[in-house]
Amino acid sequence: MLVALLSATLLSGCAGSDWAEPHPAPTAVGALAPGFAPSESPSPEATVNPARGSWASVRPSPGMRVVLLTAGHDKPTKVLVGAIRKWADDEDVELRTVTADGDPLGGVVRATKLKPDLIVSAGNDLIDPLATVTASHLGQKFLVVGAEVAEPTANVTAVDWSGASFRGEGLGMPSSYDPGTFTAARCARGIRAGIAAVLTGMSGVVLWID
Repeated sequence: MLVALLSATLLSGCAGSDWAEPHPAPTAVGALAPGFAPSESPSPEATVNPARGSWASVRPSPGMRVVLLTAGHDKPTKVLVGAIRKWADDEDVELRTVTADGDPLGGVVRATKLKPDLIVSAGNDLIDPLATVTASHLGQKFLVVGAEVAEPTANVTAVDWSGASFRGEGLGMPSSYDPGTFTAARCARGIRAGIAAVLTGMSGVVLWID
């Protein structure tokens, strides 16, 4: 009896965890408030200034598959990771983590091989590797929070604010960079705004959430 119960427990714990199985694409639950998007569709690489909180009522349908791709142990990265994990827990998201310390490029490649609905990156060390990989994986959606790819393709959405906006390409840290702006509240707004954009089809842009 005990063996049978243990086996059932193990099987139930694995249920739904095989991402190779067919999976319906996630959809947006809820609606954007006025002011989230401009009246005309933004051009690729445009910066969009959504009205504060206009994304708050949008969430993913249950079971969205997300890879948290992270590199670095600095405080901003840790706060971002915490906000992303809390969002995933709150919204019934299937979250897997790929830690890319020491091999950011390899980490990005590993994340794409999981074929999630979305890859969310946290950490400035990932920006240049993302720029290398995203253009050759146009069918994979990416969300960058607290930084941005300098020349994003249509599958890459970014969320930034004053004090963030690292862009890589050997340019160094922008003079306006302020790690103190990576608060739990701002990072939470960032992930939710970015998810709302991805779910409603506004990708390839930078959301500025000041």
